[in-house]
Amino acid sequence: MKIIKRDGRAVDYDRQKIVVAIEKANQEVRRNERASKEDIKLIIDYIEDLDKKRMLVEDIQDIIEEKLMELDKYELAKKYIVYRYTRALVRKQNTTDESILGLIRKTNTELMEENSNKNAIIASTQRDLIAGEVSKDLTKRMLLPEKITKAHEDGVLHFHDADYFLQPIFNCCLINIEDMLDNGTVMNGKLMETPKSFQVACTITTQIIASVASSQYGGQSVDIKHLGKYLRKSYNRFKKELTEEYKNKLSEELIEELTQTRLRTELRQGVQTIQYQINTLMTTNGQSPFVTLFLNLEKDDEYVKENAMIIEEILKQRYQGIKNEKGVYVTPAFPKLIYVLDEHNCLKGGEYDYLTKLAVKCSSKRMYPDYISAKKMRENYEGNVFSPMGCRSFLSPWKDENGEYKFEGRFNQGVVSINLPQVGIIADGDEEKFWKILDERLELCKEALMCRHYSLIGTSSDVSPIHWRYGAIARLEPGEKIDKLLKGGYSTLSLGYIGIYEVTKAMKGVSQTAPEGREFALKVMKHLNETVARWKKESGLGFALYGTPAESLCYRLARIDKEKFGNIEDITDKGYYTNSYHIDVREKIDAFSKLSFESEFQKLSTGGAISYVEIPNMAKNLTALEDLVQFIYDNIQYAEFNTKSDYCHVCGYDGEIIINDNNEWECPQCGNKDHSKMNVTRRTCGYLGENFWNAGKTKEIKSRVLHL
Repeated sequence: MKIIKRDGRAVDYDRQKIVVAIEKANQEVRRNERASKEDIKLIIDYIEDLDKKRMLVEDIQDIIEEKLMELDKYELAKKYIVYRYTRALVRKQNTTDESILGLIRKTNTELMEENSNKNAIIASTQRDLIAGEVSKDLTKRMLLPEKITKAHEDGVLHFHDADYFLQPIFNCCLINIEDMLDNGTVMNGKLMETPKSFQVACTITTQIIASVASSQYGGQSVDIKHLGKYLRKSYNRFKKELTEEYKNKLSEELIEELTQTRLRTELRQGVQTIQYQINTLMTTNGQSPFVTLFLNLEKDDEYVKENAMIIEEILKQRYQGIKNEKGVYVTPAFPKLIYVLDEHNCLKGGEYDYLTKLAVKCSSKRMYPDYISAKKMRENYEGNVFSPMGCRSFLSPWKDENGEYKFEGRFNQGVVSINLPQVGIIADGDEEKFWKILDERLELCKEALMCRHYSLIGTSSDVSPIHWRYGAIARLEPGEKIDKLLKGGYSTLSLGYIGIYEVTKAMKGVSQTAPEGREFALKVMKHLNETVARWKKESGLGFALYGTPAESLCYRLARIDKEKFGNIEDITDKGYYTNSYHIDVREKIDAFSKLSFESEFQKLSTGGAISYVEIPNMAKNLTALEDLVQFIYDNIQYAEFNTKSDYCHVCGYDGEIIINDNNEWECPQCGNKDHSKMNVTRRTCGYLGENFWNAGKTKEIKSRVLHL
C-alpha cells in the first residue's frame, strides 16, 4: 500500500508509524486510558484489511480516531485529535509578519526588488505589496492544496502571481479596443461615448488601459490599427471646417495643405497623450500600466494610410524618448512596442519599408520595438496575425459562433511553470526515470492550473465592470457569471517551462546546440506540447505551452536547486537557469544562427515565446540590424534586440561606462547613475543578462560576481 502525504508524495505504508503515534499519545493519558498492544494491533489490522492500494494520510488518522472511540478510549482519542490540530496549526502558521515589516523597514530586498516596474518606497506601491504578501500567505496556507504549496516552495513548479490569487482576477488580455471605441464604454459609472476625433480617441484609450490594469495582474495589449478611423474623422472635420471658412478665399490645394498641417499637429498631440498618460498614470496596483502597443500595418485595411502615419509618429516619439525629472530625454519603460514585419515592409522594396527603417533606428537607441514576422506567425496560427497579451503570452486560434477568428477580448486565466532542470538533476541521465518524473510533475502542474481555473468559476461580471460588462473582454449583464468565457478554449491556461539548456546538460552532458542535445531538447519540447494538447482535448479548456515570462524565476529556481543539490557544473553553479528554450548566454553563436536554431523551438511554444539576440554597438550597426530584420521576417516568429556594448539611454553615449569612487555605474558624458537606463558590457565574466542592485547596494550581476 502507498500512503499519500499532504504534499502529494507517495510513500510506502509503514505500520510502525501508527504504533509510534499511538504510543506517544498513550504517554499523555492515565494508565487505564491507554491503548494496549492488542488494541493497537486491532486498529492496524482494520486498516490493512481494507486492502487498498493507496490511502491518504488524513484518512488513516481519521480511522485511528474512530477506532479509539469504539474502544472507549475517549481521553486518548481527544489527545490524539488535539495533537493533530496542533500540528495543523503549526503547518498553517502565519508567515507574513516578517516580510511585511521588512518591506516597511526597507530590509526585505527580495520583495522590494521583485518587480522592477514598482517603486517599493512609495506608499501606494507598499500598500499593494502588503496586500500581495497577505494574499500569498493565505494562498499557501488556506487556498491551495498542500502538495501544490510544497511543490512551489521546493522549486518543483512555480505558481505565478500568488499575490493576487486571493481575488477573482486573471492574468493578461487583449483589450477589445475596437468595440470600446466604436460602441462606447463606461468607467466609474460614467458613459464614454464614441470619440469624434483622434486625440479624444487616444485619451479614452489611455483611460481604458489604466482601468483595465487596475483590475488584473498581467499585461495587456492594444492594436493601434483601430485608431486609424479616428485620425480620418479628424481629417474630415478639419477639411470641412477649413472648406467652409475659406472656400472662396483659398485654393483647394492650400486648404488641403492647411488640413494636413492641423492633422499632423493632432496626430503628434494624440500620440504624445498616449505616451505621457501611460508613463504618468499610477494604477491601483502601484505601477504604470503594463501595456504593449501592437504596430501592425495591414495592407488591405481601409485606414492603412492613417495607420502608417500613426506608427510613424509612435516610432518618432519613442526614438526621441521622454523627459525625466531633470529634463533629460530617457527611454520610457512603457508602452512596449511590437512592430509587425510583412511583405510590404520587410525591407525588400515594399511600400512601407521606410517605417521599418525607422523602427530599426528606434531599436538601436531605445531597445524597442520588438519584431514579429507576419509570415511565420501565419504558419503557426492558422493564417492569423495578432498581438501577444502584454509582451509574450499568445492565445490559441478560436472561432466564434459565426466561424470567425476572434482574438481581441480574450484573456489568460493564469500560469504555472515547471522546473525542467530539477527533473534532469534527479534523473541523472536515466531517461526512463526522467520521463516518469516529468509526467508526474506535469500532472501536478495541471492540478495547479485547475486551481487557477476553479478560482475564477462563479465570478460575477460586477467584480470588474470594465472587463466583463463594458467591453474590454465582454458585455455581460450585471451579475452575470463569466463561466462561459473560461471554457471551450476562449481563454487560456498556460504551462510555463524553464531551463531547456540545463535539463539537456543534466541528461546528455551537452548543450541543446549539439546534435545529441538538440534531439533530446526537441523531444522534451514536443512532449510538453503534446501534453498540453491532450489536456485541452480531455478538458475542453484552452491549455497552452508558454516560454516562462518571469525572468526573476531564472534565479529563484536556480537558487533553490543549488541549496538542494549543491554546485553542479554548468547547471546550478551559474546562479541562474536559462529562460525557456533559449541558448545559454555564454555560448558563442552569431545572431543569425541563434535565431535560426531557436525558431524550431519557438514554433512548439505556441502559448508564448520570444527570442533575443545581442548586437554590439547597435547605434553604429544599423545596416546589420536591417539585415537581421529581414532574416527575422523569413525565419522566426518573434524576436528582440539587446546590446552587449556600453550604452547610456539618457544621453546616447556609447563609450565605456565607468565605475565611480562610490562603486556606482556612471556615464562619463552626462553623469547618469540610473542602472536601469544603461547597458554595460560584463567585463568580469562575460555575463550578458540584466544588472541589478544587491542587498548592499553595490553593483552586482546575477552570476554573483562583483564589478570592482
